Amino acid sequence: MIARLKYGSGVPFYRMEKLEQQLGIPLPAATQWEIVEEVAELVKPARDELIRQAAQGEVIHNDDTSMRVLKLEREPGEKRPGVFTSGVVATAQGWKIAFIGRQHAGENLADVLKQRCKEQGRLIQMCDALSWNVSKLPEGVEILVANCLAHGRRQIVEVAQNFPEECRYVLERLGEVYRNDAEARDGHLTPQERLHFHQERSRPVMEKLHGWLEAQFAERKTEPNSGLGKAITCLLRHWKALTMFLREAGAPLDNNIAERSLKRAVLHRN
Repeated sequence: MIARLKYGSGVPFYRMEKLEQQLGIPLPAATQWEIVEEVAELVKPARDELIRQAAQGEVIHNDDTSMRVLKLEREPGEKRPGVFTSGVVATAQGWKIAFIGRQHAGENLADVLKQRCKEQGRLIQMCDALSWNVSKLPEGVEILVANCLAHGRRQIVEVAQNFPEECRYVLERLGEVYRNDAEARDGHLTPQERLHFHQERSRPVMEKLHGWLEAQFAERKTEPNSGLGKAITCLLRHWKALTMFLREAGAPLDNNIAERSLKRAVLHRN
């Protein structure tokens, strides 16, 4: 049975544990890797085509997570003290393509965009505000960078215990925006219809919130070096990218889809 599995079946890696349970045959991690490695060349053309198609997407999400390791076989000259697990998720009307890589998110994205056709026009990139998420673009490729509203919200949640009233105000305003987005999704609005819907319903909410955030410093209501002050500073600094959904059709609110794509890849850390 092991020989048949090893040399002919092409059983996906994630099904190995089920096979062990069903057949009662323990398969060491090294053996599982050998099985996957042997079929890798067979699926490489399909992988390459998926990457080419992903490069033509309308929105590309990217994110990564890092891990320090004691010892790792590396390419000559590489000096990084850890490894990255990064995800790229490309979306367009009717499809999504996701894949994982070991470079940081900006490097992976740059490799994908090398295959983007110049005729496609600019695309929207959704990521958090870390500098390494944005790559040097290939010639002829234009992007609009949008930042993750959920990431900004998370910073407010982290200090809510110390600033309950202020944080509640921010979270309630952001909650209105997310309810509007859910309503647009449930109504199956086109990207352009969704844009007009947010401009009508969410723009006044975000403008009011922006004024409130600025007033916290201008009227000395919040200390800039406090936990809340740092969260507000981050929101104001990246406000234009955080509100891309109010100006560009199809711009998402957050990067949750990319973060979810990384969950399965990093479960081994637990």
